[in-house]
Order: sequence, then C-alpha cells, then structure tokens
Amino acid sequence: MIKVLILGGTTEAAALAKTLADLRIPALYSYAGRVKSPKPQPIPIRTGGFGGPDGLAHTLQTGGFTHLVDATHPFAEQISRNALQASSTSGVPLVAFTRLPWQPSHGDHWQPVANVEAAVRALSGPRQRIMLAIGRQHLEAFRAQPQHHYLLRLVDEPTDPLPLPDCTVTVDRGPFTLDSDRALLRRHGIERIVSKNGGGDGASAKLTAARELQLPVLMIGRPALPTRPEVHCVDQVLHWLCHDTDLGV
Repeated sequence: MIKVLILGGTTEAAALAKTLADLRIPALYSYAGRVKSPKPQPIPIRTGGFGGPDGLAHTLQTGGFTHLVDATHPFAEQISRNALQASSTSGVPLVAFTRLPWQPSHGDHWQPVANVEAAVRALSGPRQRIMLAIGRQHLEAFRAQPQHHYLLRLVDEPTDPLPLPDCTVTVDRGPFTLDSDRALLRRHGIERIVSKNGGGDGASAKLTAARELQLPVLMIGRPALPTRPEVHCVDQVLHWLCHDTDLGV
C-alpha cells in the first residue's frame, strides 16, 4: 500500500496533496515551520524539522512511508540534501517535484548571479530603491549594502527588528498578479529587483512587470544539488508512485 511523505511549502506540494486526497492515497504533508500560519491542506499536516537526515530517515521507517516527495522550494538546499540522504539510508524512494527555472525573454534586463553573496556584491554603488524578492531568510546579508532603500515582501508580519536600516515591508502571499505587481513597483518607485530563480507561475508576475517597466533584475541562480530524479507536474508524480520505475529523467 502506498503511503507518501510530502516535504512541502509550495504551490506544487499543495496541488499534489489535493490530488492524493482526491484519490484517497494516504499521505502526510510536512511544513518546515518558517511560516506562522501555513495554509491548510486536505491531508494530515506536520510542522517543524525532523532532526536532520537521520531523523527524517527514522520518520520514513517508523511511519510506514513507501515514497518521499521533495516538493520544497528550489532554494531549500539543506532539506533537499537531507531528503536525499534519508532516502538512501531508509531505502524509501525519493522524487523531487520541482519547478523549471525561469528563462529570460525578449526585453528582459537580467543580470545572473551565482548566489546571495554575489547579489550583495552586485549592489555596490549609488543609492537605489530595490525590491528584495528573496524571502526573509537571507536579509541579513544585504546589511552590507545599507545605502539602498529596500522593499521587502514577506509572508508574515515581522515581529523582530529587521536587519536593514532603510526598508519598507509589504505583507502578502502569492500567487501574485501582473496588475498588482506593476502597481507595487510603481507605488514604491522601484529601480531594481533582486530575485531568486524560483520558477513557477505564482511569483513570476514581478518579472513581467519589470520587463514592462524596463527595470533591471538581479537573478540569483539555484543552489547545485546532487543528481536526483525530478518531475515537474502532478501526473508525473502519480506515474512514479504507481510504477516506481523509469521517470524519463
């Protein structure tokens, strides 16, 4: 009997959870616990870490899970590495359900950078009004460029002081629309965007708006992970669950 552990927190994970619920396939949805009010799901939920790869392997074995789906954000490097190790240790097969990265289109003004540190270095220079579309985890790094005014879009209202001396916070949760993102950029006089290449449709509106407004984008590349089986739609996950054989990747 199939029993699936979903490492979630993305729209893809939510879509998979709904499909498994509709098909009455037993599954558990795991949130990392970084969001204060995670979205409800149609399957049972757990929140918080596992205690590293060994803890995750223990959960897989003691929970009777037959399959592990890593549907975390493409930049959740540590949990993805833990999932790979836990899969190897436990013998429970793993697939990564992930988004294809964004690609620049005609009219885009992207400056690709390898990582957050490179993005910080690229912001040296005169003061600008910059949208940091990177979440909260890496804000501290941008303290090294305090001359800018930063617009931060966060999922939760911050309860602790933010590390940036000059910033504005807007609290919102995707998916975002082109009209709202265009208006947001104009309202705050944004001159540059810093974005992680998360892929998918939920957060791509800001890039279309940037293209329309001729704004430059610092695009942070994804972390390099060991080779792993990957799929990009729910149907491919279902095929893997039902056949557990060749994924064509």
